Amino acid sequence: MHADVIVLGAGIVGVCTAIHLQDRGLKVVLVDRRGPGEETSFGNAGLIERSAVVPYGFPQDLHTVLHYARNHSSSLRYQPAALPAMTPWLLRYWRESRPNRLAKAAADMLPLIERSVAEHDELIARAGVQHLVRDAGWLEAYRTPSLFAEESTKAVKLAAQHGLKMQILTAEQLRALEPAVGEGFVGAFHWLDPKTVSDPGALVAGYAALFVREGGRLVKGDALTLIREGLSWKVQCAEGVISAPRAVVALGPWSTELTEKYGYHVPLLGKRGYHMHYRMGTTPLVIPVVDLEEGYVLTPMRGGLRLTTGVELAAKNAAPNPAQLDQSEHKAREVFDFGPRTDMQPWMGRRPCTPDMRPLMGPAPRHEGLWFAFGHNHHGLTLGPVCGRLVAQMMMGETPLADPLPYSPARFA
Repeated sequence: MHADVIVLGAGIVGVCTAIHLQDRGLKVVLVDRRGPGEETSFGNAGLIERSAVVPYGFPQDLHTVLHYARNHSSSLRYQPAALPAMTPWLLRYWRESRPNRLAKAAADMLPLIERSVAEHDELIARAGVQHLVRDAGWLEAYRTPSLFAEESTKAVKLAAQHGLKMQILTAEQLRALEPAVGEGFVGAFHWLDPKTVSDPGALVAGYAALFVREGGRLVKGDALTLIREGLSWKVQCAEGVISAPRAVVALGPWSTELTEKYGYHVPLLGKRGYHMHYRMGTTPLVIPVVDLEEGYVLTPMRGGLRLTTGVELAAKNAAPNPAQLDQSEHKAREVFDFGPRTDMQPWMGRRPCTPDMRPLMGPAPRHEGLWFAFGHNHHGLTLGPVCGRLVAQMMMGETPLADPLPYSPARFA
């Protein structure tokens, strides 16, 4: 089978890239070993984070670093045996998180964040998946009065600077707005611009169905079989060998398993996270709540109430560790009334993170026709549609919606 482009990976970024390339008249084949949206795109908290205008940086104050170093936080846990191999990445992440560099990263990512909801809206309408998306925003809740007061000043400034809609709620106002929230929070910020998704995997599957309806091919195959023969890239699939002059690597945390075969040693770290579903309590939660101090998110989903954990640093093939999920659940039950677990076991996935908090989007420096579209850190679901458009624009030689230089794979060459 011959195509104009092979897109490797049917997560949110790969699916959206395939759609935007197809919109430009190209014959596109989308390849994955599983169904669309069944890996990292499936397991997130379901937030389209228009308000996430500052990347998640490494803490710069000693008090917070020491707090995490004790390895008792539900926001961040680590497996000590994994740290030596991760130290170079963590040191670079720490340097890139210094105030001036973090501000530059935020500026580089802003054009993508600003368009995130609008780009989703377009695909939501085309795919007919409006029933999966809500406009109620999300709640950023705090337990400590002093921290809430300090962050309130920052939030007001941030909202004004970026034209974001945000309301500061007292504890009483929070419980009036969201009766499912019990005692324990001193207040919250209600960010109104973001949207929430009741089934992220189904959203990606809906976008993939749009791609197929409009003429695209979605096939099962092993992306790691990609080879270069003459002027073509070829990959082995269930339907046989597929060849195309261009191939896009959009494999999320698995991308480096392929790129390293071609000599690209990208510093991509898979930050692990878990989720579990629960039966709703007597008063169902309506608006997602992020417990900022404990690091978990509670989101009402089609499958029940989903609790998504913060970050776990562990070796790639390390066995799942239930400690973080158990601790987050304990903390959540201090504030929320909800039922027992409904999943047989926790879901675990990896967020593909770069130390400079920018994705890799652009041509591979040394291989003609090979393109990268991965490393979207904590915002893959948020940025999938806008980044798919940007990659397609670059591949077609169009004027890009944002300066692509900050995302160039050449920065790690």
